[in-house]
Amino acid sequence: MALKATIFKADMQINDSCRNYYDFHSLTVAQHPSETDERLMIRLSAFAFFADENLKFTKGLSAEDEPEIWIKDLSGGIRLWVEFGQPDERRIKKACGKSDHVAVICYGRTGQPWWEKTKAKLDLMDNLSVYYFNVDDTEVLKSMVSRTMNMQFSIDDSYIYLTCNDKTAGIEIESWKDAAADM
Repeated sequence: MALKATIFKADMQINDSCRNYYDFHSLTVAQHPSETDERLMIRLSAFAFFADENLKFTKGLSAEDEPEIWIKDLSGGIRLWVEFGQPDERRIKKACGKSDHVAVICYGRTGQPWWEKTKAKLDLMDNLSVYYFNVDDTEVLKSMVSRTMNMQFSIDDSYIYLTCNDKTAGIEIESWKDAAADM
């Protein structure tokens, strides 16, 4: 018998002073059976980081030909493609060919070694940005997870401040490759 996804409700107040984006999003998010609570919280934090009225979660880990988060325009073109973890270089290259902008969000101890190994090849992709979400305390992120979450995100240039269910966490954002700087 296959395991089913766990469904979460997240009410997110997002205050991004860099982009002058201030809005509220009420989301229903599915957690794949193989996904950790830390990764779920990183996905929600990335949603806040890229927040836009057209930003959507996709089928995620269940879809090989889609990112986990994207923005599509009215004609169906992909404006933003967001990947998590340490995706294969071929997948990133394919995404760069399909999308105006691709962002990879790395996190955890394996992020830095992955970047060092793939940096030279990824630097050739002009529409690619790579970020590292350095979490001060992943245990705090895990402890925030509940079936219903009231979340507040305050975002500045290099930091996400997150309050969820009376707990707080900080995520430092390191920009390893910036597509805007490459263009």
